[in-house]
Amino acid sequence: MTQEVFRRYEKKYLLTIPQYHTFLSKSKEYLSEEGFHSYSISNIYFDTPDFFLIRNSLEHPLYKEKLRLRCYGEPSPDSPVFLEIKKKYDHIVYKRRTSVKLSEAEEYLYDLRPPNEQNQVIREIDWLFARYPLKPVVYLTYNRQAYCSRINPELRITFDTDIRARDEHLFMQDGTDGVALLPEGMILMEVKIPNAMPLWMCHIVTELNLQHCSFSKYGTFYREFICKEKKGMIKYA
Repeated sequence: MTQEVFRRYEKKYLLTIPQYHTFLSKSKEYLSEEGFHSYSISNIYFDTPDFFLIRNSLEHPLYKEKLRLRCYGEPSPDSPVFLEIKKKYDHIVYKRRTSVKLSEAEEYLYDLRPPNEQNQVIREIDWLFARYPLKPVVYLTYNRQAYCSRINPELRITFDTDIRARDEHLFMQDGTDGVALLPEGMILMEVKIPNAMPLWMCHIVTELNLQHCSFSKYGTFYREFICKEKKGMIKYA
């Protein structure tokens, strides 16, 4: 059972397709494609029945946390997936995750049957389940292209498209249907940096007049669809 820990700042920008192509053109001498570069990501988010974790997150507190199950590529029972705790404190993102097979992850998160192997991340997830009545609430998927700095590989830039979500059929192998969360023709760029943004990137961001935003995929779906559906304002397929 592998365990990983990340500490970084994250900045998000919504780009038009022309801005995306211009950004890549201007940054090509600084960036290289990551090993897998282009792939799909599927997530199951866990929250309380009254969505306490995401409601708290949308209020922009000093500290917030999320629990999710993440799969890269097409899932199968034997696929390696990640159990992830994502925390943010004073603008710094801390992500802790451990890898298990999908079947074992579902037995743990859905049926509370502990994994065979234990580590610090599992113990932290146990604590979350002891503190909150967590259950699967949202499936969210998207396509990603990933780049890293040629000088500092810890600096990563990702571009997410076709972001969609649903609040039913909450297993990884239930398909990828969902409602779109981005306006047509828009791309979400996420800059993941260990410290300050490099000067070359600041110049490109300024030149393209890119505006930093606080776009949360899960938060957007909760606010734009779950809340409105509960109020009887909309219903989606």
